[in-house]
Order: sequence, then structure tokens, then C-alpha cells
Amino acid sequence: MIEFLRMFTGIIRKIGIVSKVKKSGQNRILKIKSDIKYKAGDSISINGVCATVFKKSIESFFVELMPETLKRTNLGALKTGNKLNLEQSLKFGDKIDGHFVLGHIDGTGIVKSISGAKNHKVIKIRAPRPLRKFIVFKGSISINGVSLTISKARGTTFEVSLIPYTLKNTNLGDLKINDKVNIEIDTLARYGKI
Repeated sequence: MIEFLRMFTGIIRKIGIVSKVKKSGQNRILKIKSDIKYKAGDSISINGVCATVFKKSIESFFVELMPETLKRTNLGALKTGNKLNLEQSLKFGDKIDGHFVLGHIDGTGIVKSISGAKNHKVIKIRAPRPLRKFIVFKGSISINGVSLTISKARGTTFEVSLIPYTLKNTNLGDLKINDKVNIEIDTLARYGKI
């Protein structure tokens, strides 16, 4: 099948587990345990970061991360046992359920508060200054690769509201205060088309 420009939708289908982190010069190699079907050369979104699978074993796959990725995303702080949001890239003709996500992280935000009940949570995130003008009420945003709608935007922070399915089927349900999250703003917001 033809790959559709290495794009994603922000709809997470699987959770992977970091089973090994290895340094390779300035790069870092991750071994990720997952039953999702990959082969060497495939593009994959890992916590919203577009990466390339370079090796596959029976229950795991491997990606190599460069210093730029480690510095500008939350992947540089990964440890064995961490959960990762995984999404395969779109293929020509695939249905788009979320919004267009490129896998190019614009910056990282910090979780400032978590509120809500058992069946929903509201996460407040402090956004980096250069991204704030693109974060608008009811706009789309990708957090750790998950397509979400901004439920509130004010000053230095914005909020997203999470339903039970998202809490159970992504790593956003495990977030804690002061955690760093990957942010990709909506491509339409970036180019003023909303």
C-alpha cells in the first residue's frame, strides 16, 4: 500500500512498553514491546513523534532517536517500563477519525493540574510561549500523539477533557502534575485556516 505522506490522525490504537533503552553515541535506541504489526522501514508515531522502525523482533520493534528529538520531546526521559502511545502512519484511502497529525513535535508542555472524577479528567497544561497563539478554544491539538479538543485556553495554559476511553487506552490516564507532554499544534491553526 502507498504511504500517505507519513501522516497520522492522533487516534491511538495500541500502547507500547519500553523494554530497553540503549545509548548509541549521541543517539538513543528504544526497544518497544507491542503486538502491533510493523516492519523495518515503517513510520510510527511514538507519543506523537514520527520515528522509523529499523528492526523488528517477534514481540518488539526498535527505533533510533537523534539528539534533536531527545532534546525537544519527552522521549529523552523515557525509562524501562514507561507506556507509549503508538499509531501507524496513514495509508492511502484510510479513514481519518481525529485530525491531521504530522508527528513533528512543536514543543513540550507541563501538566499543571488534573481534576475531574473517575469517568473523566480535565488536564491543565502550561504551553511554551511560541505556541500560545495557535492554541484556541475548541481547536484541535495533539498531546503525546493523542488528538484532542481544547476545552479552555487562557493565558499561559490550556485544558483538555478526557473521556474514559482515552484514559484507559492511552498513557494520558497516567499523567501526574509536572509531567512533560509532547505538543503538536493543529496544522490548520498554524497556517491560519481555522
